[in-house]
Amino acid sequence: MTPRPSPVCLGMDNSALGLLQVYTGPGKGKTTAAVGLAARAAGQGLKVAFIQFMKPDESGEVDSLRKLGVKVSHFGAKGFLVPDSDPTPHREAALKGWSEALNYLKGSEQVDLLILDELNVVLSLGLLDRGEVMEVIINRPHGLEVVCTGRDAPKELLDTADLVIEMLEIKHYFKRGVKERKGIEF
Repeated sequence: MTPRPSPVCLGMDNSALGLLQVYTGPGKGKTTAAVGLAARAAGQGLKVAFIQFMKPDESGEVDSLRKLGVKVSHFGAKGFLVPDSDPTPHREAALKGWSEALNYLKGSEQVDLLILDELNVVLSLGLLDRGEVMEVIINRPHGLEVVCTGRDAPKELLDTADLVIEMLEIKHYFKRGVKERKGIEF
């Protein structure tokens, strides 16, 4: 697969949209960074879609996006996929989410910014065909900015991306026994 050429920034309009961004790494904040970008884009009048994979429950941040006019869709099976568990419900949820993503990635429905939250995890776990996903992302409509988040982004995605951000954990309060907190972690 040959990466498509990146758009050239031509000024303060949307002619420079169309890049591929990847937020990955073992640290906290990948989804939160994508939510912040979605809020910024919506605030500037861009049309945004946010598709969330893998997470069993919606978080408060997606409620905020809906209030900003962002179309949010959630596709996560209950529970977490762990070794020796049945991946079927997670694969089915991923396929439903990917089916919706295809509406944007193939141009049936138009947005300026498409965020595929936790797609990296879906790909690393083999829940979707990596080759097919990469082909569609590479051949997305001109001007469609795409953000893929999640740990363990595949090399093909990293190589194709225009921007890769790696979130690293230096220190985490969970290790001191602090539990997930409403409004902070979810």
